[in-house]
Amino acid sequence: MPKILIVEDEKNLAAAYQTILEKHGYKVELAYNGQQALDAVAKDMPNLILLDMKMPKMGGLDFLRELDKLSIDSSEHVIVFSNQDAGSDIEEAFRLGANRYLLKSWASPGDLAKVVQEALS
Repeated sequence: MPKILIVEDEKNLAAAYQTILEKHGYKVELAYNGQQALDAVAKDMPNLILLDMKMPKMGGLDFLRELDKLSIDSSEHVIVFSNQDAGSDIEEAFRLGANRYLLKSWASPGDLAKVVQEALS
């Protein structure tokens, strides 16, 4: 069963994503900021990370920078999932190892499950 780490500071939203993905057969772990996500990755690298950009303590770009410092190959493992549509942040996220960038406002629950399935296949 593929393991997905959802890094999202809005707890209700994180729980909704978790419910959707668990219904599709994925094991889901939650982290509410980049530091919690780093701790989770250090214990056990998930098959996929859904990463919000704006979070307290450590945002998405800082998380990707720290992941890179740990020499953890995140290619094919990180989907940035954000409300932010800033071109420079998107470019930086890709440079740091994200392989997809989705706007939350675009994705429905069914879309999320489909994107995750595509990323893991």
